[in-house]
Amino acid sequence: MKYLCLIYDNESEWQKFPKEVQDKYMGEYMAFGDSIKKSGQYVGANQLQPSHTATVVRSRNGKVSTTDGPFVETKEQLGGYYLVEAKDLNDAIQVASRIPSARSGAIEVRPIVERNAA
Repeated sequence: MKYLCLIYDNESEWQKFPKEVQDKYMGEYMAFGDSIKKSGQYVGANQLQPSHTATVVRSRNGKVSTTDGPFVETKEQLGGYYLVEAKDLNDAIQVASRIPSARSGAIEVRPIVERNAA
Protein backbone atom coordinates (compact mmCIF):
# COMPACT_ATOMS: atom_id res chain seq x y z
CA MET A 1 0.00 0.00 0.00
CA LYS A 2 1.19 3.52 -0.74
CA TYR A 3 1.38 6.25 1.89
CA LEU A 4 2.05 9.96 1.49
CA CYS A 5 4.33 11.40 4.15
CA LEU A 6 3.75 15.17 4.25
CA ILE A 7 6.62 17.08 5.84
CA TYR A 8 5.74 20.10 7.97
CA ASP A 9 8.44 22.29 9.47
CA ASN A 10 9.03 25.91 10.41
CA GLU A 11 10.44 27.72 7.34
CA SER A 12 11.61 30.75 9.32
CA GLU A 13 13.65 28.57 11.69
CA TRP A 14 15.36 26.87 8.73
CA GLN A 15 16.53 30.22 7.39
CA LYS A 16 18.16 31.03 10.75
CA PHE A 17 20.43 27.97 10.60
CA PRO A 18 24.06 28.54 9.57
CA LYS A 19 25.00 27.00 6.20
CA GLU A 20 26.90 24.12 7.81
CA VAL A 21 23.80 23.14 9.83
CA GLN A 22 21.62 23.35 6.69
CA ASP A 23 24.16 21.20 4.80
CA LYS A 24 24.20 18.60 7.60
CA TYR A 25 20.40 18.49 7.66
CA MET A 26 20.19 18.07 3.88
CA GLY A 27 22.80 15.30 4.13
CA GLU A 28 20.47 13.51 6.55
CA TYR A 29 17.65 13.85 4.02
CA MET A 30 19.85 12.41 1.26
CA ALA A 31 20.83 9.47 3.50
CA PHE A 32 17.17 8.85 4.40
CA GLY A 33 16.19 8.93 0.70
CA ASP A 34 18.98 6.50 -0.17
CA SER A 35 17.88 4.14 2.61
CA ILE A 36 14.27 3.92 1.44
CA LYS A 37 15.39 3.51 -2.16
CA LYS A 38 17.56 0.55 -1.10
CA SER A 39 14.69 -0.98 0.90
CA GLY A 40 12.29 -0.68 -2.06
CA GLN A 41 9.92 1.61 -0.14
CA TYR A 42 10.65 4.75 -2.20
CA VAL A 43 7.99 5.70 -4.75
CA GLY A 44 8.66 9.44 -5.11
CA ALA A 45 9.57 12.64 -3.28
CA ASN A 46 9.89 16.37 -3.79
CA GLN A 47 10.90 19.40 -1.80
CA LEU A 48 8.53 22.32 -2.23
CA GLN A 49 9.37 25.98 -2.77
CA PRO A 50 8.69 28.17 0.32
CA SER A 51 5.04 28.68 1.24
CA HIS A 52 5.06 32.33 0.15
CA THR A 53 5.31 31.06 -3.45
CA ALA A 54 2.01 29.16 -3.13
CA THR A 55 -1.24 30.19 -4.78
CA VAL A 56 -4.56 29.02 -3.35
CA VAL A 57 -7.30 28.49 -5.96
CA ARG A 58 -11.01 28.35 -5.22
CA SER A 59 -14.00 28.03 -7.52
CA ARG A 60 -17.38 29.09 -6.17
CA ASN A 61 -20.50 29.35 -8.31
CA GLY A 62 -18.44 29.36 -11.48
CA LYS A 63 -16.13 32.15 -10.28
CA VAL A 64 -12.44 31.40 -9.79
CA SER A 65 -10.51 33.30 -7.14
CA THR A 66 -6.87 33.09 -6.12
CA THR A 67 -4.93 34.23 -3.07
CA ASP A 68 -1.21 34.28 -2.44
CA GLY A 69 0.42 31.94 0.03
CA PRO A 70 -1.17 29.51 2.46
CA PHE A 71 -4.73 30.24 3.60
CA VAL A 72 -4.03 30.10 7.34
CA GLU A 73 -1.10 31.19 9.43
CA THR A 74 0.62 28.22 11.02
CA LYS A 75 3.84 27.60 12.89
CA GLU A 76 4.73 24.82 10.47
CA GLN A 77 4.48 24.85 6.69
CA LEU A 78 4.28 22.03 4.16
CA GLY A 79 7.82 21.74 2.82
CA GLY A 80 7.82 18.51 0.86
CA TYR A 81 6.74 14.92 0.78
CA TYR A 82 7.75 11.31 0.31
CA LEU A 83 5.49 8.79 -1.35
CA VAL A 84 6.39 5.40 0.09
CA GLU A 85 5.36 1.78 -0.26
CA ALA A 86 4.63 0.16 3.11
CA LYS A 87 2.98 -3.07 4.18
CA ASP A 88 0.61 -1.24 6.56
CA LEU A 89 0.16 1.99 8.54
CA ASN A 90 2.57 0.87 11.27
CA ASP A 91 5.27 0.27 8.66
CA ALA A 92 4.58 3.70 7.11
CA ILE A 93 4.82 5.32 10.55
CA GLN A 94 8.20 3.66 11.10
CA VAL A 95 9.43 5.08 7.77
CA ALA A 96 8.02 8.54 8.57
CA SER A 97 9.68 8.58 11.99
CA ARG A 98 13.08 8.47 10.25
CA ILE A 99 12.42 11.61 8.15
CA PRO A 100 14.73 14.29 9.61
CA SER A 101 11.91 16.84 10.09
CA ALA A 102 10.11 14.44 12.43
CA ARG A 103 12.57 15.73 15.08
CA SER A 104 11.71 19.42 14.63
CA GLY A 105 8.33 19.53 12.88
CA ALA A 106 5.68 16.97 12.03
CA ILE A 107 5.10 14.27 9.43
CA GLU A 108 1.53 13.58 8.38
CA VAL A 109 1.06 10.03 7.08
CA ARG A 110 -1.91 9.40 4.81
CA PRO A 111 -2.84 6.32 2.78
CA ILE A 112 -3.25 6.79 -0.94
CA VAL A 113 -6.52 5.72 -2.57
CA GLU A 114 -5.49 3.37 -5.33
CA ARG A 115 -8.11 2.88 -7.99
CA ASN A 116 -8.06 0.11 -10.55
CA ALA A 117 -7.59 1.33 -14.11
CA ALA A 118 -10.81 0.96 -16.12
